[in-house]
Amino acid sequence: MIGVLSVWCVLIFWNTSLHATNLPDFTPLVEQYGPAVVNISTSSRKTEENSEHGGGGRSLPELPEDSPFNEFFRRFFDEQPEGGFMEELPSTSLGSGFIISADGYVVTNNHVIEESGEIIVRLNDRREFVAQLIGADKRSDLALLKVEATDLPTVKLGSSSALKVGEWVLAIGSPFGFEYSVTAGIVSAKGRSLPKDTYVPFIQTDVAINPGNSGGPLFNMAGEVVGVNSQIYSRTGGFMGLSFAIPVDMMIHIVEQLKANGKVTRGWLGVLIQDVTRELAESFAMDKPQGALVAQVLPNSPAEAAGFQVGDIILKFNGKTIERSAELPPLVGMSELDKPAVAEVLRGSEVLNIDVIVSELPPEEEVRSAARGQGSSTTSNRMGVSVMALTPEQRKELNIAEDGVLVQKVERGPAQEAGIRDNDVIVMLDGKRVKDVKHFSELVSGLEAGRTVPVLINRRGNPSFLALKIPK
Repeated sequence: MIGVLSVWCVLIFWNTSLHATNLPDFTPLVEQYGPAVVNISTSSRKTEENSEHGGGGRSLPELPEDSPFNEFFRRFFDEQPEGGFMEELPSTSLGSGFIISADGYVVTNNHVIEESGEIIVRLNDRREFVAQLIGADKRSDLALLKVEATDLPTVKLGSSSALKVGEWVLAIGSPFGFEYSVTAGIVSAKGRSLPKDTYVPFIQTDVAINPGNSGGPLFNMAGEVVGVNSQIYSRTGGFMGLSFAIPVDMMIHIVEQLKANGKVTRGWLGVLIQDVTRELAESFAMDKPQGALVAQVLPNSPAEAAGFQVGDIILKFNGKTIERSAELPPLVGMSELDKPAVAEVLRGSEVLNIDVIVSELPPEEEVRSAARGQGSSTTSNRMGVSVMALTPEQRKELNIAEDGVLVQKVERGPAQEAGIRDNDVIVMLDGKRVKDVKHFSELVSGLEAGRTVPVLINRRGNPSFLALKIPK
């Protein structure tokens, strides 16, 4: 019995050792490229609000007043005190970055240096430099710095397009100010779209990232930088297994523009788009959900000039297939300006190729303004919705020049199931513009029972397609 147990223990030890030898060894990578990773601190004059009782509902850890971690916790806990008085205090931000050229160009996140005064770059050999801001891009959250030095250690840039899901990756940075910390994990997904980050197809990983890692490099096993660590998803303020990095292919494109011009220009099509759901795919007679559904064509845009229409589904752009709507903005953004591009579009049952001249993306405020820029009544028991004509005041308020009917009340029925709400404006039904209340009634009565049809609504200035199932 003892002999059998001994053999069993030997087998377990041998099996464990075998698996251990198959795990990656990160030490050569860290030794070679770790010196090119830098710590970044900034100082600025920031207005703070003090009050007798402090916080706005969330408590901060009790740290010394001069602790560099205080600023991180304020940002992560989104502390917004109420009451009290205003005073101006110096603030410090800690982040990471990496050197991409021996003559001193450094990449980091825009949010690390945003609204900063002096920017200090610290190497792991304890040298410190005051950095010059060459340029920053808020939309991609990237910034390019320059320090006056030579023969600096540098990283090697790789390709994020060659990165595979499941591949080992490693991050070096300064989480919570603990400089040159190393964490590892795998690539969880590619091409992730996050709210308010339309132009970045993020790399998702399970590498432990925390405040202070921002701007640091994400390496593959070949020691190549494949991403810039930027964000985490967290309900606690700390790491929860979801971290996101900006792809290095995009970073290279941004850095080249920042180095040359100090700013970034992007291509613009001028359409508001949404995903094609399974129900919408059925309503458009598609075999499967794919592409970017055009919910609005903005006035005076390249899309309007090229002849794009509401209800078009963009299947390809410059030969690249669009599976999800989030894939289109980065492709358009990185297109050459004032050069022709080709979009493959599904319109009705016909597939068209539309030539469009991509122009420069205007300021965000102008895009929002253009998107916003664009009575009898009746009840449809078939849809469970009451609609009325729009008054001139309502049209002016909603910036709807013509067409469309205002939803007065949604009752239980197909309209409610589709997601239509009170005060929505129904602009298009089954591919046809709704001219007025009478025309709406005619369109509804003509819908074939059992079909699923697309309906375009305008909700507080935001257009969106919904799938409406017509009852039998």
